[in-house]
Amino acid sequence: MHMSMIPISNIWKAHRHSCVPAGKEFFRTASYTTASLGAFNKNGSRMIMGARNPMAGPIVATRGFASDSGLPPHQEIGMPSLSPTMTEASTHLHFNKNTTPYWDKATVEMECMEEGYLAKIIKGDGSKEIKVGEIIAVTVEDEEDIAKFKDYSPSTSGASGAPVEASSAPPPPSPAKKDVVEEPAASSEPKISKPAAASPEDRVFATPVARKLAEDNNVPLSSIKGTGPDGFIVKADIEDYLASGKKEAVATTPRAKDTSSALDYVDIPLSQIRKVTASRLLLSKQTIPHYYLTVDTCVDKLMELRGHLNSLQEASGGKRISVNDLVIKAAALALRKVPRCNSSWTDNYIRQYNNVNINVAVQTENGLFVPVVREADKKGLSKIADEVKSLAQKAKENSLKPEDYEGGTFTVSNLGGPFGIKQFCAIINPPQSCILAVGSAERRVIPGSGPDQFNFASYMSVTLSCDHRVVDGAIGAEWLKAFKGYIENPESMLL
Repeated sequence: MHMSMIPISNIWKAHRHSCVPAGKEFFRTASYTTASLGAFNKNGSRMIMGARNPMAGPIVATRGFASDSGLPPHQEIGMPSLSPTMTEASTHLHFNKNTTPYWDKATVEMECMEEGYLAKIIKGDGSKEIKVGEIIAVTVEDEEDIAKFKDYSPSTSGASGAPVEASSAPPPPSPAKKDVVEEPAASSEPKISKPAAASPEDRVFATPVARKLAEDNNVPLSSIKGTGPDGFIVKADIEDYLASGKKEAVATTPRAKDTSSALDYVDIPLSQIRKVTASRLLLSKQTIPHYYLTVDTCVDKLMELRGHLNSLQEASGGKRISVNDLVIKAAALALRKVPRCNSSWTDNYIRQYNNVNINVAVQTENGLFVPVVREADKKGLSKIADEVKSLAQKAKENSLKPEDYEGGTFTVSNLGGPFGIKQFCAIINPPQSCILAVGSAERRVIPGSGPDQFNFASYMSVTLSCDHRVVDGAIGAEWLKAFKGYIENPESMLL
């Protein structure tokens, strides 16, 4: 692939927020779940580095100078660390000059302080599990030097590399080291064999390969004489045993492993968002002491109010208001009444938030996303409905940015309306201390005052998962009481 750059005017069109001196090309990296090396080719491609964690770290770069190998001054760009806990990332090539690249969650760009031309991409499209600091690209100061790095290979030490031809010179010292290491290993073999000779009937010594082969073919090791050092049974001994036909004398027992060979399956590669979700939920269940509170709320008045509001929305050309929009509003107002549930745990203190930002769980083909509705307690139902629909569409298009899902203080997960789930318990989204699981509404018979009197009403089950380090049982119950009050008297949400 030709590595010369597109004109700076085109780069400026694609990235309005960056300015570089005229006639110079530039490189960029991005933080959070993506990192992009903004070195464009003529066709507008750029390298995207997908990572997992939400903090930007330094870009690893090693300066190289002209050497006897004939290489001009250059610089090796290492995989940047996007978080103190990040260990690896992946790369992808993105072909589009005039659009912003995206990863599993979002794209946030961070300027690299170096200028130059992209001479070679070391870790190209689809490279997986690239360690932090590992060389991913090489840049040069002059465009005419690009061709000199066609066969360039970085050094293993992370310093300036050398061409493939030059890298074959260092190997001679390594065999000498190998011999030194092997000598103590050889001298230790007699020490290992002495216990075996002392009690040969107690244990059967065999290599791991021989043991596996014997197990797969139902061969008892005790019936085989080893020909390896100190009587060890080796792979050849098992093969000779099988070839001699002695296996016929062994009682044949059907192996349970044979049944598994008939299974038909497909291994689905893990996406980055799936890895992040798995890691965070595992951390939550392992470190947060969950407890759960469930209450049934009558939603007859809520459904009546929703119908009236939607008729007004349709008349004015607005978007319809869903039950989930009303739940978000009720949860936000309840958090304002019981702010202890709007908190996070730290080792030294409990942080109580003044902002009420509600994350809304959205399931997509790419995985689970939780975009945030900020200041939900201060917004009207029409505004909440617009934002939720817009964020859900972004999630399905895989175009959410960090500001679309960062900073939440409470989460709502609804499996009732979309899927008809009656009741479930959700896993807390760290560092939050609560998450509300919303079930479906169902029609029930309500006994009246007399033996033959009864009424019908619709009830919805909701379950609050709480972090017991932050929210005591009575506090969680107080929040649910406030939430139920808003759901069963929805007019109070409009005051």
